[in-house]
Amino acid sequence: MEMVSQKSLRGSAAESGKENKANTASSAGDGSTGAGSATSKQQTTKDAQVVGPPDGVSSSAGSPDASGGEGGKDELVIGEEYMVQRQDGSWHPAQLIQSRPNPSDPKQLEYYIHYEGLNRRLDQWVTRDRISSDGVTGASPTGDRMSTSVSIPASASGEIGGTVRKSPLGSNTANAKDRLGGLKPGSKEAGALLAAGGSDLIGSSLDGTDTERKITRNQKRRHDEINHVQKTYADMDPTTAALEKEHEAITKVKYIDKLRIGKFEIDTWYFSPYPEEYGKVGTMYVCEYCLRYMRLAKTLKEHKAVCTRRQPPGNEIYRKGTLSIFEIDGKDHRFYCQTLCLMAKLFLDHKTLYYDVDPFYFYVLCEIDREGQHIVGYFSKEKESPEGNNVACILILPPYQRKGYGKLLIAFSYELSRREGIIGSPEKPLSDLGKLSYRSYWAYTLLKLIKEYRTTTIKDLSELSGITTDDIICTLQSMNMVKYWKGDHVICVTMKLIQEHLQMPQFKKPKLMVDPAYLKWTPQKRNNPAKQIKKN
Repeated sequence: MEMVSQKSLRGSAAESGKENKANTASSAGDGSTGAGSATSKQQTTKDAQVVGPPDGVSSSAGSPDASGGEGGKDELVIGEEYMVQRQDGSWHPAQLIQSRPNPSDPKQLEYYIHYEGLNRRLDQWVTRDRISSDGVTGASPTGDRMSTSVSIPASASGEIGGTVRKSPLGSNTANAKDRLGGLKPGSKEAGALLAAGGSDLIGSSLDGTDTERKITRNQKRRHDEINHVQKTYADMDPTTAALEKEHEAITKVKYIDKLRIGKFEIDTWYFSPYPEEYGKVGTMYVCEYCLRYMRLAKTLKEHKAVCTRRQPPGNEIYRKGTLSIFEIDGKDHRFYCQTLCLMAKLFLDHKTLYYDVDPFYFYVLCEIDREGQHIVGYFSKEKESPEGNNVACILILPPYQRKGYGKLLIAFSYELSRREGIIGSPEKPLSDLGKLSYRSYWAYTLLKLIKEYRTTTIKDLSELSGITTDDIICTLQSMNMVKYWKGDHVICVTMKLIQEHLQMPQFKKPKLMVDPAYLKWTPQKRNNPAKQIKKN
């Protein structure tokens, strides 16, 4: 995947940020103050950092259960777990990662927290009154039995990835809540109950009066994907676990909370390695046409008055109605592609940004109106991929998610592969939301082909769809439509079963489809051989 290094961007950043010294001084305190501020009392222990309130500030103010502790002094320990109130009002165990003075009230601290068991895009800065003074226990700070929350707020859901549903446990019986409430949050027992709380426990009593059904590995995987349950280090191989720990250490704290682009102000999900002087602002301002980034709303307003660009650079290769797609060569438009990568990293956890964008093409999807062509999302792909990948990174900006744009770009990537005469696959691993979107697209495409061509061989499906055999097998396994027989995978379906699946909501026809007649594009000559699609 493509990357922009911090060092290489400093020259571009100087060009992008034209604020004068006065503006720079005024932005110094705009949400950029990190941990270790002189206004906070901090004690370093062997394994954790004890953080107290700023001088002269009562830490118990606003806390739902702050007892003041010994001598009336309330201290929170960085690295420890506490019950934290989420935006939907539920309480969830979370780890304190870092503290800093609250930008709105520098006399108070706010804390960066990670909700245990949930995706890191839900990590956030919270005020002291949302944190219980007590450590994690089996009860909520309000005194009620604690039911671990695993639902995803609407603001954090999205496609790329299709529909994000609440956990079945959120609407389960009182017995389910009682049983879960008696377990320690984050414990193996609670995790096992949550994992088992997928489709298999719906309608079953959790108090032992009914026989519980065991879930299959596919059903557990599906539950974990939908509810964004993350793998533990123990579930990973040693190399992957080591890389994951290193990645989390580097990107642990997200300083840029909001992205202002066009008419949208978007809550960001992850850390992005913007140059240091830009990387710790509370809100990043980006021109939606040229993608230059700025620290101040005033600077963006001045820039918009002189910016003449009203569409992405590169060549428009697809336009139908109010949608268009541009092909951009990273070698010809380095700054635009680098800033696109940096902005995308705010919403992609495992995207690895490289300075060298020259080996990539970028395909930017836009909505068209009288003012110009507004970026909706994009995908990138290597010009020469030895593995045959037709997508390196793919992203739909959150305001445009769940509108069919993700599957449109997926379909577009396969249409390009068909024009090239090759069989392609996205670069792995996919994000949780990306996996949901791809699985949905693959499932619909394969079901439709089986119905139309009456074919039941994986090889034929691969040649007809342009989807690799590995992706086909994985998708059909998730629908229990393939068996391993005598050293080979065999599709086991009936036309009635295919028709029933096509009527299910998760396998419905995509909202937006690619019309090949509107694609004006000629493939570039490839130097590396790739698996070819059989010509009929």
